Amino acid sequence: MLFAGSVNAQQYTLPSLGSRLIGERIEHKVQVGDYFHSLSQQYNIGLIALMASNPTVDPFLPSPGTRLDLPTLMLLPDVEHKGIVINLPELRLYYFPKNSNKVHVFPVGIGREGRETPQMNSFVKTKLKDPVWTPTPTTRAEYLDKYKMVLPRIVQAGKHNPLGSFALQLAYGKRNYLIHGTNTDFGIGMRISAGCIRMNPDDIEWLYNNIMVNETVRIINTPIKFTLEPNGQRFLEVHSPLSSEIWHNKDSGSDVINQLREDNSVDKSAVNKAILMHYGLPINVNI
Repeated sequence: MLFAGSVNAQQYTLPSLGSRLIGERIEHKVQVGDYFHSLSQQYNIGLIALMASNPTVDPFLPSPGTRLDLPTLMLLPDVEHKGIVINLPELRLYYFPKNSNKVHVFPVGIGREGRETPQMNSFVKTKLKDPVWTPTPTTRAEYLDKYKMVLPRIVQAGKHNPLGSFALQLAYGKRNYLIHGTNTDFGIGMRISAGCIRMNPDDIEWLYNNIMVNETVRIINTPIKFTLEPNGQRFLEVHSPLSSEIWHNKDSGSDVINQLREDNSVDKSAVNKAILMHYGLPINVNI
């Protein structure tokens, strides 16, 4: 079940034991003036996720009256439900508070190609309010090359700071990775950052105020999720992989596909369609 709160966070009650299906199917009827970017902000869902669940609709000029499938039904990642879990292909962050039967789900921006966000098992090292941005030499060179802009070595907090007003510093060796806000309204739910995790300003403020230092952070790369529910229903959720190389990774979920294709109780055409289309929605693959 999805609860509306004072912020845009999607809060769900954790499912019963043995289940990983959360949320509900929600449709939006396109009105004049709607476009995917504004709808992703209205519902606090990722832009790419909205495009994936509606592949035949023009994201810039959707026809009024069109019914859109919102990506508000999902499978929980098949990892320990503790602290923060970020599944890169989903472009989603899951937060499992301590001593709670709720999970909070947020869209995030991640590292673009060539500046990928790494997989990691980490924890919140520091909480930062009004963080200072220290662009790396690589970032400063990129800005000079692409935008003919000379970045200062240090950018103080304020409207010109792309880290926004709040950040969580992750423990990851000598590298400095953050979960942070933004000073723009574009890029959430996309591969756009220099490697850090980007959140909507309201979302990172909520997370900053609710998470504790030392809580765990796990970043995974699992484009395929599958569940056999207690009622016997089988759901397959496939996201567009970050790279074709992921299929050689045992954690990708690709072994599930081989098992499903050999299962006579499974609709093979539904499995193949889910793999081909990357809807990012749980598809019932029972016959």
